[in-house]
Amino acid sequence: MANPTFHFFILAPLFLICSLSIRSSASALPRKLALVQPEPLVLKYHNGPLLKGNLTVNLIWYGKFTPVQRSIIVDFIQSLSSRAHASHPSVSSWWQITGGYRGGPCTITLGKQFLDQSYSLGKALTPSQLLVLASKLPHRNAINVVLTSADVTPDRFCMSTCGAHGFGLAGKHKKIKFAYAWVGNPEKQCPGQCAWPFHQPMYGPQTPPLIAPNGDLGVDGMIMNLATVLAGAVTNPFDSGYFQGPVDGGLEAVSACTGIFGSGSYPGYPGQLLADRSTGASFNAYGTHERKYLLPAMWDPKTSACKTLV
Repeated sequence: MANPTFHFFILAPLFLICSLSIRSSASALPRKLALVQPEPLVLKYHNGPLLKGNLTVNLIWYGKFTPVQRSIIVDFIQSLSSRAHASHPSVSSWWQITGGYRGGPCTITLGKQFLDQSYSLGKALTPSQLLVLASKLPHRNAINVVLTSADVTPDRFCMSTCGAHGFGLAGKHKKIKFAYAWVGNPEKQCPGQCAWPFHQPMYGPQTPPLIAPNGDLGVDGMIMNLATVLAGAVTNPFDSGYFQGPVDGGLEAVSACTGIFGSGSYPGYPGQLLADRSTGASFNAYGTHERKYLLPAMWDPKTSACKTLV
């Protein structure tokens, strides 16, 4: 089994850059404060294969998850390509943005699930161990996702990342590439880093946190991060798809839009969102079984801009 290759991401506030523009002349024109125009956000296509067509997402549950926690995540996966009627805006309408990338749409189906509640590889996981776990389920036309509980620490989790996607090699001659990912529950280890805006951020303005739509800060945070790695996995599965910047740390479909959840967002403010009338929870997407989720913005190749649902 080859060493895994990962695309890491971290959810952190975005910062605007401004500078002082000074014009000098004999008439002593006043100084003008102006915003530096940022470079256009363009995710370049690097001519590699993307994951398109019918795709299965298999789940490997590592550690302790309650049935309710599992149902929240399972419902999210089933909502990505659900044909059942859902209120607008929906999780499936968010996922449809990936269809604008080269090759057309990708339809997600929930596949097999594997529970490892005994921590068979311990509670500190290396990238190679994550690959071992991801390899426990079939990988043809699939993304195998390792979900780690709040008391498990995958490599670099909370230090520099909230989750990652990568690829491994399979087959008799180890020449078949397959995509996989992992996401950790940040509730106990780094909620301010990987569950914002449901927790006060580690740095920056300490604004009041939002109420999580499913009443579970850790799992609702996992949903945001799971959405990020899944979008990255289908649009840049083998480091040759859509990204901006270096191969091993470039911006991808959702990580390019970090901190943006609704219109009018700015550093420390996620944007205008919907609110549940009974609980006051914040969300921007409806899923199956009347679930509500908060999903990050995704870069839309049709407009070359980050697109939000609300």
